[in-house]
Amino acid sequence: KKWLMTLCQQEKDLHLAVSVRSFRSEKLSELVQALLSFDTNKSQFLFKKVNRLFPIVLTRELEIAKKWLKRQSKGTERTGILISSGARRLKAVGVDAANGLRSDSGAINIANWFLNGKRDVRSSYFLEIPATQFVIQGLELDWTCVCWGADLRAKENEWDYKKFKGTRWMNISSETEKEYLINTYRVLLTRARQGMIIYIPKGTNTDDTRLKDFYDNTHKYLKGIGLKEIN
Repeated sequence: KKWLMTLCQQEKDLHLAVSVRSFRSEKLSELVQALLSFDTNKSQFLFKKVNRLFPIVLTRELEIAKKWLKRQSKGTERTGILISSGARRLKAVGVDAANGLRSDSGAINIANWFLNGKRDVRSSYFLEIPATQFVIQGLELDWTCVCWGADLRAKENEWDYKKFKGTRWMNISSETEKEYLINTYRVLLTRARQGMIIYIPKGTNTDDTRLKDFYDNTHKYLKGIGLKEIN
């Protein structure tokens, strides 16, 4: 053991202190943690620091989100749409979480999604097939659109946790399941290397599974942190 110690030396210059994923802002992970912990003051403080180099904006229109991604992306910088696997009712606005699940019959082929070019309808560039946390975890894109579903809703300075079963939303009571859902959004919000746009649908009171109230408080919370809304 002593012999091994004499052969080892510490090189501080080789320490990777900043994630390659968020090379534009080492504070991104801290911001996401504060945001998901409902620490508004800390989120506002960190957002000002992060947003200088790592733009984070908000929209309630999916087409605007897609246009923003295309404007930001230069050359071969990769874009893509991300969604929680539990955000099932975003299917009604054109983002089907089921398409982002890995399967043998498969809605999403990972190699095609991550590697193919801008003209391939199967690629992330085409902004048609979303990727869920199962596909994107451990990987990254340059610019992302995070679609925020009704599975995680802001409500009076805390989160309201839901899962969609059959034809309606149900409460999540298990602390383990709640932690899993928070981690799902943590994964989605930390996949971009250069910037992201968060899409929160407007909802509609003509559909009990997509009521406006399911989304409005989350939108208000993120705007309160400082995110600029793109119309």
